[in-house]
Amino acid sequence: MPLTVSRRLQRVESSPTLALAAKAKALAKAGKAVVDFTAGEPDFPTPSAAKQAGIRAIESNKTRYTAVEGIPELRQAIADRTNRQCGTKFEAANVLVSCGAKHSLYNVFQALCEPGDEVLIISPYWVSYPPMAWLAGATPVIVESTEQDGFQPDVDALRSRITSRTRGIVLNSPSNPTGAVISAERLRAIAKLASERGLFVISDEIYADLVYAPAQATSILQVQPDSVDRTILVNGVSKSYSMTGWRIGYAVGPKEAIEAMARVQSHSTSNPTTISQYAALEALTGSQEPVAEMRRHFQRRRDLIVTGLNHLDPLRCFKADGAFYAWCDVRGTGLGSEVVAARWLDESLIATVPGDGFGAPGWIRLSFATSDETIQEGLSRIQRWLGGLKAGK
Repeated sequence: MPLTVSRRLQRVESSPTLALAAKAKALAKAGKAVVDFTAGEPDFPTPSAAKQAGIRAIESNKTRYTAVEGIPELRQAIADRTNRQCGTKFEAANVLVSCGAKHSLYNVFQALCEPGDEVLIISPYWVSYPPMAWLAGATPVIVESTEQDGFQPDVDALRSRITSRTRGIVLNSPSNPTGAVISAERLRAIAKLASERGLFVISDEIYADLVYAPAQATSILQVQPDSVDRTILVNGVSKSYSMTGWRIGYAVGPKEAIEAMARVQSHSTSNPTTISQYAALEALTGSQEPVAEMRRHFQRRRDLIVTGLNHLDPLRCFKADGAFYAWCDVRGTGLGSEVVAARWLDESLIATVPGDGFGAPGWIRLSFATSDETIQEGLSRIQRWLGGLKAGK
């Protein structure tokens, strides 16, 4: 009898963003002059102080298992940081450190969802939210946001999709892929809705430190403190501190939820990497100037790529308030986003991610976590490609 894959995996495919990034890297390794806009990670080095903390951990033999939940001092630092930002009163026991924010999110879905539950997910969404729901036996219910509304969640639309099986709502601000930052007014309304209907809220704030003035990052816990008992805040050091490969994320929330998530983690990875935990502790508690410097570079790059794309008729690009992605509408080409992305790569060696995987066909995500020169070269190649398209080539 042949080996069969479980039914819960039949709807789940590999991450399209990771697959396209791998293809771009393979082309570059083969000597092709690829302009790569797929990256979901900063192109800056990890701050020196964090690297040195990791080295010290190795040299002092801090290389053994830790508690599943993470080292106490890191958990306390995360609680303290969250309390300063949100006005909460979390303790170390409210924190679970995991192998990246993606792992934290997976733990949340596994711990809080039952088979048959429904989870509201706002589109455009990060590609892994629906698969995480499916893997927990839940059904993702997609609620659309629109460019006309700044890709803000429509609270009335969320309310209209709630059923007796609805268990929770997933928020992502700043958003991957749009870069939209959810306003305090919308967050307050969502918190009120969740409270009225007894729903949990997963607040993915992994890009919260990468918000560009005059916009301001706001957590749902800041605007609605009484939502603390039903909110799981997810964050990490990967984006803000350029520590993607260190694999440290964390979740902050009610103790009973954190304890349940820790039980999940105890049977999967156990503790995250010990060395990385000490590096993350330094990143979170040390100087924040590397974050500010990176944010300044990203804001300049955002202006460069968004302005450039909006000068390339018939493309239209949304101006992100956070994260490091340009969200570009390619419907004016008369081609689907998957076709455009494939042709850009095959014909012009421009690597991007089509919006189909984010629940938004017709759009393309371009990461500006790359150099000014790469952005300029990419814009020039797109301009030439559009010229050929108009000429019927």
